[in-house]
Amino acid sequence: MIGDLGPRRLTGAALGFWKGLPANLRGALWVTLSCLCIASMAALVKSLGARLDSFQLAFFRAGFGLLSVLPFAIGAGWGVLRTRQLKLHIVRGVAGTVAMMCGFYALTHLSLADATAITFTTPLFLTVLAALVLHETVRWRRWSATAIGFLGVLVMLRPGHGVLELAALVALLGATCVATVRLVIKRLAAADSSLTIIVWFGLVSTAVSAVPAALVWRTPTLFDLGLLVLLGCLASLTQVFMIRGYRAGEASALAPFEYARLPFAMMYGFLLFAELPDLYTLLGASIIVASTLYIARREHVLNRQGRSPAA
Repeated sequence: MIGDLGPRRLTGAALGFWKGLPANLRGALWVTLSCLCIASMAALVKSLGARLDSFQLAFFRAGFGLLSVLPFAIGAGWGVLRTRQLKLHIVRGVAGTVAMMCGFYALTHLSLADATAITFTTPLFLTVLAALVLHETVRWRRWSATAIGFLGVLVMLRPGHGVLELAALVALLGATCVATVRLVIKRLAAADSSLTIIVWFGLVSTAVSAVPAALVWRTPTLFDLGLLVLLGCLASLTQVFMIRGYRAGEASALAPFEYARLPFAMMYGFLLFAELPDLYTLLGASIIVASTLYIARREHVLNRQGRSPAA
């Protein structure tokens, strides 16, 4: 009996300790775990990219993602496919697929630190697209922060010094596509359920990535197939941890912890691929992070004041 009660008491004490932590601290820990999963996924993609093409990686990622939600879709019935925004779902699916392909290509050809740091430019492109596509009013504070953020990109990539390469431009295209996806999801979420959005993305992304994947197809080994399954599992864990984090804490308090992806990526880069970020990468990434954090903070303040986040 004592042996049975011991683990239960320990589990109860652990749960009590966890619930006793401040909400923002619990949220920060969940978000940090999510970032560790993202960095782990990046390391897996870089390893797989030495043997499989980025098009194939995108196809497997999309296919396994679709398989993971099929049980829920079947349980919900055919009604889950009903939507009045089919064109937007297609746009989201295509943009998301291109983003995956670009991200996987960048991870394969750049250092993990560089590829990760460039993904932080997504909020900068989001500001530009909000102004150009949605015609939102973006005032001088956000434009200034966005300009400083892009200055950080120039510091990282050093155009004119023989450092700027195709993979970096592809990574920037991927960040632009991610920003596009975020804008489209805002429209989709107003009328469709999360499951409908996820299922349509799985269908479109699998179909779109199948054609280029077939052109460069190389049958993966059992080992690589296992890594691809692990990649899919990590992707699911990433979403679960991030959702739990933002459910527990305040978005403004948790936003800085999303940048934990960079030190985790640097750790994997050093341990697995003997990569060391140079001074330009660290300086440029710091500028990008600072500008996007300012933008996030500005949006939080304006939302609390009941004004448009674009102000």
